[in-house]
Amino acid sequence: MKIALIAHDRKKDLMVKMTLAYKNILEKHQLFATGTTGSRIQEATGLPVHRFKSGPLGGDQQIGAMISEDELDMVIFLRDPLAAQSHEPDVTALIRLSDVYEIPLATNIGTAEILIRGLEAGFADFREIVHETDNRPIAWE
Repeated sequence: MKIALIAHDRKKDLMVKMTLAYKNILEKHQLFATGTTGSRIQEATGLPVHRFKSGPLGGDQQIGAMISEDELDMVIFLRDPLAAQSHEPDVTALIRLSDVYEIPLATNIGTAEILIRGLEAGFADFREIVHETDNRPIAWE
């Protein structure tokens, strides 16, 4: 699976702690992250992380482009709901794209842990099955 990891400034420490706690699960997948978040994850865990630009400089949009091209399977975006973000429209667009393309998205640590543990248990395997069959999303009814 291809997983994007994004964290606002006040959530970066929490993202690092989460990736350390779940390193044994995350090391089996391809990781992508915005600038500083990716650097901090790499330094703390030693995991390979493809780094994009920082969020305010277009990193959120780069990840959104991957979503729209069906090149991402999961997004963990630890947002800071109490701080104004200069790139809030980009954040909103990324969340909207995750909904449009039915990409599992966590915006807080509680949901992130459930997604990661579900990933380990195989609950997200439907995305791989879809890619193996006809590369089209499942139309849920």
